[in-house]
Amino acid sequence: MVHVVHDTGNKSSVSTFILMGFSEFPHFQAPLFLLFLTIYTVTLVGNMGIILVRRINPQMHTPMYFFLSHLSFLDICYSSVFTPKLLEILVVEDRTISFNGCMTQFFFGCACVITEMFMLAVMAYDRFVAVCNPLLYTVAMSHKLCAFLVTGTYTWGGLCSLIITYSLVQLSYCGSGLMNHFGCEYSAIISVSCSDSSFSQMACLAISIFSEACSFLITLASYVFIVAIVIRMPSKGGLRKAFSTCTSHLTAISIFHGIILLLYCVPHSRNSWLLVKVATALYAVMIPMLNPLIYSLRNKDVKETLRRLINSKLHSYPV
Repeated sequence: MVHVVHDTGNKSSVSTFILMGFSEFPHFQAPLFLLFLTIYTVTLVGNMGIILVRRINPQMHTPMYFFLSHLSFLDICYSSVFTPKLLEILVVEDRTISFNGCMTQFFFGCACVITEMFMLAVMAYDRFVAVCNPLLYTVAMSHKLCAFLVTGTYTWGGLCSLIITYSLVQLSYCGSGLMNHFGCEYSAIISVSCSDSSFSQMACLAISIFSEACSFLITLASYVFIVAIVIRMPSKGGLRKAFSTCTSHLTAISIFHGIILLLYCVPHSRNSWLLVKVATALYAVMIPMLNPLIYSLRNKDVKETLRRLINSKLHSYPV
Protein backbone atom coordinates (compact mmCIF):
# COMPACT_ATOMS: atom_id res chain seq x y z
CA MET A 1 0.00 0.00 0.00
CA VAL A 2 1.33 3.45 -0.96
CA HIS A 3 1.10 6.15 1.71
CA VAL A 4 0.49 9.66 0.42
CA VAL A 5 1.55 12.76 2.35
CA HIS A 6 -0.11 16.04 1.33
CA ASP A 7 2.05 19.17 0.99
CA THR A 8 1.06 22.71 1.84
CA GLY A 9 0.47 23.28 -1.88
CA ASN A 10 -1.77 21.34 -4.23
CA LYS A 11 0.82 18.64 -4.90
CA SER A 12 1.09 15.39 -3.00
CA SER A 13 4.18 13.28 -2.45
CA VAL A 14 4.55 9.60 -1.67
CA SER A 15 6.23 8.48 1.55
CA THR A 16 6.84 4.96 0.23
CA PHE A 17 7.69 3.46 -3.15
CA ILE A 18 6.76 0.08 -4.59
CA LEU A 19 9.58 -1.90 -6.20
CA MET A 20 8.30 -4.11 -9.02
CA GLY A 21 11.53 -6.11 -9.16
CA PHE A 22 11.14 -9.03 -11.57
CA SER A 23 7.40 -9.44 -10.87
CA GLU A 24 6.68 -9.75 -14.60
CA PHE A 25 8.22 -13.23 -14.32
CA PRO A 26 6.29 -14.82 -11.41
CA HIS A 27 7.49 -18.37 -12.16
CA PHE A 28 11.13 -17.28 -11.90
CA GLN A 29 10.92 -15.71 -8.43
CA ALA A 30 12.18 -18.80 -6.55
CA PRO A 31 15.02 -19.63 -9.02
CA LEU A 32 16.11 -15.96 -9.05
CA PHE A 33 16.10 -15.91 -5.24
CA LEU A 34 18.36 -18.97 -5.08
CA LEU A 35 20.63 -17.58 -7.82
CA PHE A 36 21.09 -14.18 -6.18
CA LEU A 37 21.45 -15.71 -2.71
CA THR A 38 24.23 -17.98 -4.00
CA ILE A 39 25.99 -15.08 -5.75
CA TYR A 40 25.69 -12.88 -2.63
CA THR A 41 27.12 -15.65 -0.44
CA VAL A 42 30.07 -16.16 -2.82
CA THR A 43 30.58 -12.37 -2.89
CA LEU A 44 30.79 -12.10 0.89
CA VAL A 45 33.01 -15.17 1.29
CA GLY A 46 35.31 -14.21 -1.60
CA ASN A 47 35.83 -10.58 -0.66
CA MET A 48 36.15 -11.26 3.07
CA GLY A 49 38.62 -13.99 2.12
CA ILE A 50 40.84 -11.52 0.25
CA ILE A 51 40.79 -9.10 3.21
CA LEU A 52 41.61 -11.95 5.61
CA VAL A 53 44.36 -13.39 3.37
CA ARG A 54 46.08 -9.99 3.18
CA ARG A 55 46.08 -9.71 6.97
CA ILE A 56 47.49 -13.24 7.42
CA ASN A 57 50.30 -13.09 4.85
CA PRO A 58 53.04 -10.47 5.63
CA GLN A 59 54.23 -10.71 2.00
CA MET A 60 50.92 -9.19 0.95
CA HIS A 61 51.39 -6.06 3.06
CA THR A 62 52.17 -4.09 -0.09
CA PRO A 63 50.38 -1.14 -1.76
CA MET A 64 48.79 -3.40 -4.42
CA TYR A 65 47.11 -5.62 -1.84
CA PHE A 66 46.25 -2.60 0.32
CA PHE A 67 44.21 -1.20 -2.58
CA LEU A 68 42.82 -4.66 -3.40
CA SER A 69 41.52 -5.08 0.17
CA HIS A 70 39.73 -1.73 -0.12
CA LEU A 71 38.26 -2.84 -3.47
CA SER A 72 36.97 -5.97 -1.72
CA PHE A 73 35.50 -3.83 1.07
CA LEU A 74 33.71 -1.66 -1.52
CA ASP A 75 32.36 -4.77 -3.27
CA ILE A 76 30.96 -6.06 0.03
CA CYS A 77 29.33 -2.69 0.74
CA TYR A 78 27.91 -2.20 -2.75
CA SER A 79 26.51 -5.72 -2.96
CA SER A 80 24.98 -5.33 0.51
CA VAL A 81 23.24 -2.09 -0.51
CA PHE A 82 21.07 -3.76 -3.17
CA THR A 83 21.09 -7.53 -2.80
CA PRO A 84 19.30 -7.96 0.59
CA LYS A 85 16.36 -5.84 -0.62
CA LEU A 86 16.33 -7.71 -3.94
CA LEU A 87 16.17 -11.04 -2.09
CA GLU A 88 13.38 -9.69 0.12
CA ILE A 89 11.10 -8.55 -2.71
CA LEU A 90 11.56 -11.92 -4.45
CA VAL A 91 9.98 -13.83 -1.54
CA VAL A 92 7.55 -11.43 0.16
CA GLU A 93 4.41 -9.75 -1.17
CA ASP A 94 5.18 -6.41 0.47
CA ARG A 95 7.58 -4.78 -1.98
CA THR A 96 7.54 -1.30 -0.52
CA ILE A 97 10.50 0.82 0.50
CA SER A 98 10.22 4.05 2.46
CA PHE A 99 11.26 7.37 0.94
CA ASN A 100 14.11 7.73 3.45
CA GLY A 101 15.14 4.10 2.90
CA CYS A 102 15.16 4.64 -0.86
CA MET A 103 17.31 7.76 -0.66
CA THR A 104 19.67 6.06 1.80
CA GLN A 105 20.02 3.07 -0.54
CA PHE A 106 20.74 5.38 -3.47
CA PHE A 107 23.29 7.44 -1.52
CA PHE A 108 25.39 4.45 -0.45
CA GLY A 109 25.04 2.72 -3.83
CA CYS A 110 26.12 5.83 -5.72
CA ALA A 111 28.99 6.49 -3.28
CA CYS A 112 30.28 2.92 -3.69
CA VAL A 113 30.15 3.10 -7.51
CA ILE A 114 32.07 6.38 -7.79
CA THR A 115 34.56 5.33 -5.10
CA GLU A 116 35.20 1.99 -6.81
CA MET A 117 35.63 3.78 -10.15
CA PHE A 118 38.48 5.86 -8.73
CA MET A 119 39.85 2.95 -6.67
CA LEU A 120 40.38 1.06 -9.93
CA ALA A 121 42.10 4.15 -11.37
CA VAL A 122 44.37 4.33 -8.31
CA MET A 123 45.19 0.64 -8.78
CA ALA A 124 46.13 1.38 -12.40
CA TYR A 125 48.53 4.09 -11.20
CA ASP A 126 49.92 1.62 -8.65
CA ARG A 127 50.61 -0.90 -11.46
CA PHE A 128 52.31 1.88 -13.45
CA VAL A 129 54.69 2.64 -10.56
CA ALA A 130 55.34 -1.08 -9.94
CA VAL A 131 56.20 -1.84 -13.57
CA CYS A 132 58.03 1.38 -14.42
CA ASN A 133 60.02 1.77 -11.22
CA PRO A 134 60.11 -1.64 -9.49
CA LEU A 135 63.21 -1.00 -7.36
CA LEU A 136 61.71 2.10 -5.75
CA TYR A 137 58.11 0.84 -5.76
CA THR A 138 57.61 0.64 -1.99
CA VAL A 139 59.37 4.00 -1.54
CA ALA A 140 57.31 5.76 -4.22
CA MET A 141 54.04 4.22 -2.99
CA SER A 142 54.57 5.09 0.66
CA HIS A 143 52.02 4.35 3.38
CA LYS A 144 51.22 8.04 3.57
CA LEU A 145 50.55 8.33 -0.17
CA CYS A 146 48.45 5.14 -0.22
CA ALA A 147 46.35 6.39 2.71
CA PHE A 148 45.93 9.77 0.98
CA LEU A 149 44.81 8.16 -2.30
CA VAL A 150 42.31 5.86 -0.58
CA THR A 151 40.93 8.69 1.58
CA GLY A 152 40.58 10.84 -1.53
CA THR A 153 38.56 8.20 -3.39
CA TYR A 154 36.16 7.69 -0.47
CA THR A 155 35.79 11.46 0.05
CA TRP A 156 35.10 12.17 -3.62
CA GLY A 157 32.63 9.28 -3.88
CA GLY A 158 30.75 10.44 -0.79
CA LEU A 159 30.70 14.09 -1.90
CA CYS A 160 29.41 13.32 -5.40
CA SER A 161 26.76 10.99 -4.03
CA LEU A 162 25.67 13.59 -1.49
CA ILE A 163 25.15 16.20 -4.24
CA ILE A 164 23.11 13.86 -6.46
CA THR A 165 21.08 12.52 -3.52
CA TYR A 166 20.31 16.07 -2.34
CA SER A 167 19.05 16.94 -5.84
CA LEU A 168 16.72 13.93 -5.71
CA VAL A 169 15.42 14.77 -2.23
CA GLN A 170 14.37 18.21 -3.48
CA LEU A 171 12.06 16.70 -6.12
CA SER A 172 8.35 15.99 -5.62
CA TYR A 173 7.08 12.42 -5.97
CA CYS A 174 3.42 11.68 -6.58
CA GLY A 175 1.08 9.17 -8.15
CA SER A 176 1.41 5.46 -7.42
CA GLY A 177 5.12 5.58 -6.54
CA LEU A 178 5.58 2.40 -8.61
CA MET A 179 9.20 1.78 -9.66
CA ASN A 180 9.88 -0.69 -12.44
CA HIS A 181 13.09 -1.78 -10.75
CA PHE A 182 14.39 -3.88 -7.84
CA GLY A 183 16.22 -0.99 -6.19
CA CYS A 184 16.50 2.76 -6.00
CA GLU A 185 18.62 3.31 -9.11
CA TYR A 186 18.78 6.88 -10.47
CA SER A 187 16.64 6.42 -13.60
CA ALA A 188 14.02 4.50 -11.57
CA ILE A 189 13.75 7.31 -9.01
CA ILE A 190 13.51 9.99 -11.70
CA SER A 191 10.74 8.03 -13.44
CA VAL A 192 8.37 8.48 -10.45
CA SER A 193 9.08 12.19 -9.98
CA CYS A 194 6.33 14.64 -10.91
CA SER A 195 8.43 17.82 -10.77
CA ASP A 196 11.11 19.32 -13.00
CA SER A 197 14.17 17.11 -12.65
CA SER A 198 16.40 18.99 -15.11
CA PHE A 199 18.77 20.29 -12.40
CA SER A 200 19.16 16.84 -10.87
CA GLN A 201 19.80 15.27 -14.28
CA MET A 202 22.35 17.98 -15.16
CA ALA A 203 24.15 17.46 -11.84
CA CYS A 204 24.15 13.68 -12.30
CA LEU A 205 25.35 13.97 -15.92
CA ALA A 206 28.14 16.42 -15.03
CA ILE A 207 29.40 14.30 -12.12
CA SER A 208 29.13 11.08 -14.13
CA ILE A 209 31.02 12.45 -17.15
CA PHE A 210 33.71 14.09 -15.00
CA SER A 211 34.23 11.01 -12.83
CA GLU A 212 34.18 8.56 -15.74
CA ALA A 213 36.51 10.74 -17.83
CA CYS A 214 39.01 11.29 -15.00
CA SER A 215 39.15 7.64 -13.95
CA PHE A 216 39.39 6.48 -17.58
CA LEU A 217 42.17 8.96 -18.44
CA ILE A 218 44.18 7.99 -15.34
CA THR A 219 43.82 4.32 -16.24
CA LEU A 220 44.57 4.88 -19.93
CA ALA A 221 47.65 7.03 -19.25
CA SER A 222 48.97 4.48 -16.74
CA TYR A 223 48.68 1.58 -19.19
CA VAL A 224 50.05 3.58 -22.14
CA PHE A 225 53.22 4.18 -20.11
CA ILE A 226 53.27 0.54 -18.96
CA VAL A 227 53.01 -0.78 -22.53
CA ALA A 228 55.65 1.69 -23.77
CA ILE A 229 58.13 0.56 -21.10
CA VAL A 230 57.32 -3.15 -21.35
CA ILE A 231 57.88 -3.13 -25.15
CA ARG A 232 61.40 -1.81 -24.57
CA MET A 233 62.22 -4.60 -22.09
CA PRO A 234 65.00 -6.81 -23.51
CA SER A 235 63.86 -10.10 -21.94
CA LYS A 236 60.59 -11.86 -22.75
CA GLY A 237 60.43 -13.12 -19.18
CA GLY A 238 60.34 -9.58 -17.87
CA LEU A 239 57.62 -8.70 -20.38
CA ARG A 240 55.53 -11.70 -19.35
CA LYS A 241 55.96 -10.95 -15.62
CA ALA A 242 55.08 -7.27 -16.08
CA PHE A 243 51.88 -8.04 -17.97
CA SER A 244 50.89 -10.83 -15.57
CA THR A 245 50.58 -8.25 -12.76
CA CYS A 246 48.23 -6.17 -14.90
CA THR A 247 45.91 -8.70 -16.56
CA SER A 248 43.67 -9.19 -13.51
CA HIS A 249 43.28 -5.45 -13.07
CA LEU A 250 42.58 -4.91 -16.78
CA THR A 251 39.92 -7.64 -16.67
CA ALA A 252 38.21 -6.03 -13.66
CA ILE A 253 38.31 -2.57 -15.30
CA SER A 254 36.91 -3.87 -18.60
CA ILE A 255 33.95 -5.55 -16.90
CA PHE A 256 33.28 -2.56 -14.63
CA HIS A 257 33.29 0.13 -17.33
CA GLY A 258 31.67 -2.17 -19.90
CA ILE A 259 28.56 -2.67 -17.76
CA ILE A 260 28.47 1.07 -16.90
CA LEU A 261 28.31 1.86 -20.62
CA LEU A 262 25.65 -0.81 -21.13
CA LEU A 263 23.58 0.56 -18.26
CA TYR A 264 23.72 4.26 -19.06
CA CYS A 265 23.85 4.15 -22.87
CA VAL A 266 20.53 2.31 -23.06
CA PRO A 267 17.63 4.66 -23.91
CA HIS A 268 15.19 4.67 -20.98
CA SER A 269 11.98 3.62 -22.65
CA ARG A 270 9.39 1.15 -21.44
CA ASN A 271 10.89 -1.56 -23.62
CA SER A 272 14.36 -0.98 -22.15
CA TRP A 273 13.47 -1.35 -18.45
CA LEU A 274 14.13 -5.09 -18.44
CA LEU A 275 17.59 -4.50 -19.94
CA VAL A 276 18.23 -1.75 -17.36
CA LYS A 277 17.28 -4.13 -14.53
CA VAL A 278 19.44 -6.94 -15.91
CA ALA A 279 22.39 -4.55 -16.39
CA THR A 280 21.94 -3.22 -12.86
CA ALA A 281 21.81 -6.78 -11.50
CA LEU A 282 25.07 -7.57 -13.33
CA TYR A 283 26.57 -4.38 -11.98
CA ALA A 284 25.35 -4.59 -8.39
CA VAL A 285 25.39 -8.37 -7.88
CA MET A 286 27.77 -9.98 -10.38
CA ILE A 287 30.76 -7.57 -10.37
CA PRO A 288 31.29 -7.78 -6.57
CA MET A 289 31.41 -11.58 -6.96
CA LEU A 290 33.69 -11.58 -10.01
CA ASN A 291 36.40 -9.28 -8.62
CA PRO A 292 37.70 -11.67 -5.92
CA LEU A 293 37.55 -14.57 -8.41
CA ILE A 294 39.48 -12.58 -11.03
CA TYR A 295 42.21 -11.54 -8.60
CA SER A 296 42.50 -14.78 -6.64
CA LEU A 297 42.54 -17.19 -9.59
CA ARG A 298 45.40 -15.33 -11.28
CA ASN A 299 47.35 -14.43 -8.16
CA LYS A 300 50.02 -16.76 -6.80
CA ASP A 301 50.26 -14.99 -3.40
CA VAL A 302 46.51 -15.32 -2.76
CA LYS A 303 46.40 -18.98 -3.86
CA GLU A 304 49.50 -19.87 -1.83
CA THR A 305 48.15 -18.19 1.32
CA LEU A 306 44.79 -19.95 0.94
CA ARG A 307 46.55 -23.27 0.43
CA ARG A 308 48.62 -22.81 3.60
CA LEU A 309 45.55 -21.68 5.54
CA ILE A 310 43.53 -24.73 4.48
CA ASN A 311 46.43 -27.09 5.23
CA SER A 312 46.97 -25.59 8.68
CA LYS A 313 43.26 -25.98 9.47
CA LEU A 314 43.27 -29.60 8.29
CA HIS A 315 46.38 -30.46 10.35
CA SER A 316 44.95 -28.77 13.43
CA TYR A 317 42.21 -31.43 13.68
CA PRO A 318 43.23 -34.67 15.47
CA VAL A 319 43.36 -37.73 13.25
